[in-house]
Amino acid sequence: MITDHASGTSIDEIAPGIYRISTPVDKIPGGFTFNRYLIVDDEPLLFHTGLRRMFPLTRDAIGAVMPVERLRHVAFSHYEADECGALNEFLAMAPHAVPLCNEVAARVSVNDIADRPARALADGETVALGRHRVRWFDTPHLPHAWECGFLMEETTRTLLCGDLFAQGGANHPALTETDILEPSEAFRASKDYYSHTKNAPAMIERLAATRPTTLACMHGAAWRGDGARLLRALGERLDRAAA
Repeated sequence: MITDHASGTSIDEIAPGIYRISTPVDKIPGGFTFNRYLIVDDEPLLFHTGLRRMFPLTRDAIGAVMPVERLRHVAFSHYEADECGALNEFLAMAPHAVPLCNEVAARVSVNDIADRPARALADGETVALGRHRVRWFDTPHLPHAWECGFLMEETTRTLLCGDLFAQGGANHPALTETDILEPSEAFRASKDYYSHTKNAPAMIERLAATRPTTLACMHGAAWRGDGARLLRALGERLDRAAA
């Protein structure tokens, strides 16, 4: 559903109760999309706020499915403007919302810049939202930033996987079952934004063991299928790059 025709911002349900909010940007060479994910539940969660200047677009998209004031958790993979640039704007609109991140992010960035203290999650800690439950996975430097991590929504088996499978281009379906590994690998090769941490294989395998069926990518289409297989295929590519 298009919520802002001027920008092309849309919101679409990609798994039960989980919505992809996407804004395409043509000004970036080749085009690009910035995605945010909303879990609608008793304690709604927003994963990624989008850039601060995109706040009105994100706010209005959320408002198409629920009151923004109901937000309780504002989470992100790592500290970067496109992931948490509008954090304080959402905290101002949602009086009961708190930042949700890992202990490193809370300590080095979030508790300084956020208008309310973060709830700092330990590796493997879960948060019950109602029908949904999310589990935090620390993934330092995968793909980048030492505070990086991901959320696994265990009821729908949706992995909120941040930048792992970033796809270039501005014209993507909300959800696809076609291959995203080759497009994301082409984008990775052109931008070289992975840190290539030596611990990548173990972290990839830990994510694959959750057997996700939906991958909620921050850039490009979300993906549905055998997430464990796709994650392991990514791990093999990273192994080759390290070698």
